[in-house]
Amino acid sequence: MKKIFNWTVNISLIFLAASALTYTIHYFIFHDVHHIFLYMIGDIGFLFIDVLLVVLFIERILSRREKRAILQKLNMVIGTFFSEVGVTMLSRFSGLVENAEEIQEALSVRPNWTDKDFKAASKRAASFVYNVRPDAGKLQELRTFLHDKRDFLLRLLENPNILEHENFTDLLWAVFHMGEELQFRTGDFKKLPKSDLAHLANDLKRAYSLITKAWIDYTGHLKQNYPFLFSLAVRINPLNIQADPVVQE
Repeated sequence: MKKIFNWTVNISLIFLAASALTYTIHYFIFHDVHHIFLYMIGDIGFLFIDVLLVVLFIERILSRREKRAILQKLNMVIGTFFSEVGVTMLSRFSGLVENAEEIQEALSVRPNWTDKDFKAASKRAASFVYNVRPDAGKLQELRTFLHDKRDFLLRLLENPNILEHENFTDLLWAVFHMGEELQFRTGDFKKLPKSDLAHLANDLKRAYSLITKAWIDYTGHLKQNYPFLFSLAVRINPLNIQADPVVQE
């Protein structure tokens, strides 16, 4: 830190000395102090406008461009999440959500969807009331699956860039918390009291609400930027019971 401070001071002194030398040379050539101070004050006055332009516009544009680049990289991370965890969890959707059929049609992404369709589906996924059925066998399967993916989820959480994507951060925490809740219950899920099953149902609601919305948003991103990946996402869409990875005529 001290070296950086010394470097800043040295550079500042060099530039100040260069400015003073330039004005001195100007004086010895033209012998016009009035002209020097006239333009010096004008330049100082315009300096505030320069700072305003840099701070309010140029810096904001650069910051927005940098954030867009980070989000672009984060979409790669989101894609990895769905490949490793998200798609499998969504494939268990109908087995854990009693009213799954009420929303599956609305979330069955089609190749001809427009931005309007994706936005409508995203809002539908976020507002939908998920009636979770905490089946003992399904919970056991989910516990084993999330336990196997624990290290993967931890590595995603260690990525500092995910803080730029608040919704995805919430999604990761919800899934990770769901895994912890299930992992700490080492016994038979059939023996759990109704109050505890209700608690697990709320955790599942939170996780599935975030995952389904993220899946719609992610597939919308793929259609805009990666048509070939979007084609595969449509064909394997776990929310579409008629999905088939085989390309049909």
